[in-house]
Amino acid sequence: MAGFKALKGQGHTPTLFMAFLYFDMSFMVWTMLGPLSTEISEALAATGYMITAGEKATLLSLPILSGALLRILLGFGVDKLGAKLTALIAQSVVIAALLMAYFMGESITYNALLIVALGLGFAGASFAVALPQAGQWYPPKSQGIVLGLAGAGNIGVVIDFLFAPKIAEKWGWETVFLVGAVMAIVVWIAYVFLAKNAPESVYKARPKKLSDYGKLLKDKDTWWFNLFYAVSFGGFVGFAGYMKVYLMNTYQVDMSAFGLDILDESNVKVVAGYFGAVCIFAGAVLRPVGGAIADKMGGVKSLYIFFGTVATLAVVNATIALPFGLAIVVLFLIMANLGMANGAVFQLVPQRFGKDIGIMTGIIGAAGGLGGTALIKTLGWSKGAFDGYTTGFMIFAAVVLVAIAGISLVKTRWRTTWGVKAGGMI
Repeated sequence: MAGFKALKGQGHTPTLFMAFLYFDMSFMVWTMLGPLSTEISEALAATGYMITAGEKATLLSLPILSGALLRILLGFGVDKLGAKLTALIAQSVVIAALLMAYFMGESITYNALLIVALGLGFAGASFAVALPQAGQWYPPKSQGIVLGLAGAGNIGVVIDFLFAPKIAEKWGWETVFLVGAVMAIVVWIAYVFLAKNAPESVYKARPKKLSDYGKLLKDKDTWWFNLFYAVSFGGFVGFAGYMKVYLMNTYQVDMSAFGLDILDESNVKVVAGYFGAVCIFAGAVLRPVGGAIADKMGGVKSLYIFFGTVATLAVVNATIALPFGLAIVVLFLIMANLGMANGAVFQLVPQRFGKDIGIMTGIIGAAGGLGGTALIKTLGWSKGAFDGYTTGFMIFAAVVLVAIAGISLVKTRWRTTWGVKAGGMI
């Protein structure tokens, strides 16, 4: 509550609210293909196109990939055009992609879906717009609570899994895209009237140049943070995007029985959405908890704990045929620790790159999106090549262990160089 009270009389509340709403809406449509993957596969099959495991992984990973790369582009847009106009342009592209999917409907082709997926990537790039839009209005001492409120919009992916399969069951999967488009249009209109760019008296822009990115990319710490966030956020968004596919391929019979016996729900695709939402919710809401833990014990030590837990659970899931209930617990804990690791990484980043945090957020955020793309493609390849996910989970565990080894390599140097003057726990 102290943080909320500290915002009283500061900044621009309508802009902060719209930044949250835009981010929430964007995160929801960015991951929309995931909870609809089964329904869309069935629609393609009805037209005679049998989608392979690899093609499904490509479709689900494309919004994550394009969102990662577009963050850099929208970051330049914020500098050149202002955050508000950049947000409206990006949202317009997203609305067009959603309406394209709706109007093509059951006749949509796989290639057309790839175009839709590219368009949804603009929603994934909203990180580069919503956070600066809100943060520019507030002083440095309030950035934590402000960016925490704006960034809480990642809960949108949970909304997807809760409601998209049920809407698809009642009115068809294409209706989910219509609902998304209508909601996005409402947010677009509200953004026009409520959101404002911070005046120069409040925020003095320092436009980014390509040379600024080049300078930071020459710093080895940039690549370490890229690795850590590719594991943490990449793991979170990758598993979120692929969650329904994994559950339907692995535990369909168990979910069907649970739906009939406990939920009185006969549609297993809806049940899969509920379980996916539960697991993803853990990672979405625990990010600030991870940041708080890192504040108390240090980002390095907390990452050891979070990454160590993820690696252990990934190996368990890969090597043991877990009963359904225990598998959900393991997935829940994996997502929870990945979410907390996200917070821990960004407890360290401002301490190391305080003067370049805007650029670094774009670079590291892009790395996170690339990590999510790689995870989805790895899981899809594992299913297609071995008819299972053991290899995919083992590869992910190995990458997490590489990140842990990386922490061990840099921790002493960090603590004895920039960590000495950082002002926070390293």
